[in-house]
Amino acid sequence: MSFNGELDELDDLDEHDEETPSKHLAAKRSTLVSVVTNIGLTITQVAAGIFSGSQGLIADGIHSLSDLVADFVVLFANHHSQKGPDEDHHYGHQRYENAASLTLGVLLLIVGAGMLWSSFRKMEQPESIQQVKAIALWVALGALVAKELLFRYMLRIGEQVRSSMLIANAWHARSDAAASLVVAIGIIGNLMGYAMLDPVAAMIVGFMVAKMGWGFSWDALHDLMDRAVDQKSLASIRQTISDTPGVLGWHDLKTRKMGDLILVDVHLEIDADMSVAQGHDIALDARKRVMQKHAVLNLMTHVDPVKLTNATPT
Repeated sequence: MSFNGELDELDDLDEHDEETPSKHLAAKRSTLVSVVTNIGLTITQVAAGIFSGSQGLIADGIHSLSDLVADFVVLFANHHSQKGPDEDHHYGHQRYENAASLTLGVLLLIVGAGMLWSSFRKMEQPESIQQVKAIALWVALGALVAKELLFRYMLRIGEQVRSSMLIANAWHARSDAAASLVVAIGIIGNLMGYAMLDPVAAMIVGFMVAKMGWGFSWDALHDLMDRAVDQKSLASIRQTISDTPGVLGWHDLKTRKMGDLILVDVHLEIDADMSVAQGHDIALDARKRVMQKHAVLNLMTHVDPVKLTNATPT
């Protein structure tokens, strides 16, 4: 006999309703801070890079521009992912966050590849490399400080609201800080007479950006393909189900990511001598416990009647 936990779709999502407004408000505010920061950095770095003749600084400015585009992608996803279930999306729109992370990753991958190609072409013509002006170093150091502070701010917000999209964007900012450090070192080397270090710095920045883009894309792609949760989270969900009174055992437990939430399917083993109503209540209790203790959007249950002597140990 089968039971599913979807008795009332509005009641299903009540466990997460209180968290949703604050989460999306935090995402919007932190991303707007990032937007303002990246607008200032893009203009300053590109202008100073052109004036000082630093390819590394220009590359870092383009990186900041890609961050700006990424911020708008996050704002778009944040706006749409907070929509509740509708006729075409029965589980809501949480996967906008996964799609946004994939877009961020692809964007970084493209920008990084472009930086690598530009730097490689420059290094093929060493005579075209000029000595940079000292202002480039000060701008690079200022960008380093600004990006590191932005990273710490966004990571704190992302961890508070448990948003993988915000955390991904925060580490994006940290990659920017590391890139600015490399650029600053390259500029210092150029000022000391090692002109080649400036395009080398630009090449390293390109590699860092492309590598992080690949990582974000790969993770987001797997989440969109219904990747299961990590083993620690899975073990915790299993324990919660096992601790539910009346549950003799369980099997066929499956999980898949839905944005920052989880969808779970499980077969519960209930005493065959119990009534349908009793088995139904136990299944609902298990579902309620899992949704209260974990970031689970929905737990779909199927009840299997078993004799006490045949119960599967968990």
